[in-house]
Amino acid sequence: MVVTLDDTKRLAIAQKLSDMKAIQNLIISSEQKLIGSITDEEIRKRLQDFIQDDQKNMGVLDTVIVQYGVQAEPKESAQKLVEQAQQMMESSEFSLYEKAAQIELLKHKQTMSGLLVHKCAQVVGADVMAAISPLNAVNFDSRAHQEQFKGILEILGTRELTGQEPDQGLWGRVQDAMAALSGVVGSAVTRSDDEMSIRDLIRMDHAKTNTLFTEIAQSNDPQKIQEYFGQLYKDLSAHAEAEEQVVYPAVRPFYGQGDTQELYDEQAQMKQMLKEIESLNPSNMDDFKSRVKKLMDVVGDHIRQEESTMFTAIGNNCSHEQEKQMATQFKEAKSKIQQQMAASK
Repeated sequence: MVVTLDDTKRLAIAQKLSDMKAIQNLIISSEQKLIGSITDEEIRKRLQDFIQDDQKNMGVLDTVIVQYGVQAEPKESAQKLVEQAQQMMESSEFSLYEKAAQIELLKHKQTMSGLLVHKCAQVVGADVMAAISPLNAVNFDSRAHQEQFKGILEILGTRELTGQEPDQGLWGRVQDAMAALSGVVGSAVTRSDDEMSIRDLIRMDHAKTNTLFTEIAQSNDPQKIQEYFGQLYKDLSAHAEAEEQVVYPAVRPFYGQGDTQELYDEQAQMKQMLKEIESLNPSNMDDFKSRVKKLMDVVGDHIRQEESTMFTAIGNNCSHEQEKQMATQFKEAKSKIQQQMAASK
């Protein structure tokens, strides 16, 4: 059984997420270039707020891509868009209004891409929905920023064309639009933080794993079962390796040698079971699902230990900043492992 085969729909979503990361980098660099040319203090402050949000959302996109678990490069068209926009922002041929309008368009593109990924996730599988849930924060901010950029464009455009101020205040008509958006946001990542805690990140992995087990159990289509198990195989493998590289060595001093070793042993058992199931044919559905059910029981016990005693130990011994640092290291390790797995196919 080939478990590394990526479903084409999942690859398409991975590529769109990669496009969004490239555009997010472009938005941040474009806003930084624009703010350097703006003298209006109110507009400068608003742009600084945008940059702060966008930098947080870059972390959100990194989290979503790692949680999704399928690696892809941006499309060539997205790379060309980035190059063209960078040239425009650096050129003296374009006015401040034109440069701000370009950023507003990028915000719109980011919003629509995020909504598209959300809709596609609904079609592809519940595990994809679980992985991309933090993307709501990026969608919300991109849409909210877009409305506020319209106010900036009115100010800059009126000044450039007439040399005078517009009658309407900068944020006058933006308030109604912002109020309409107030119920949109829903994310595991708070807007006051730039990184999730390690417990939140691991909990997201566990939720996606449980969703994949459910999808396998409920499906009677061997091809879909193969797709779901292929994703489960990759997710569990990357999660386990990243925990063994980052989390378990960090918690061993306060969680204890015995309890930490038990986590290593459970994951060794899980890896062995994954390899055994890998060789099975999902068309033999009763046997295949029976073996997956045994794996689910082992993984479930492991999850319960981590989310009870290990999480309690982390909460009692690590500061919020230490948890964030561990989350960043875990995410980086997991991303590298995913890339290595993709390259070895």
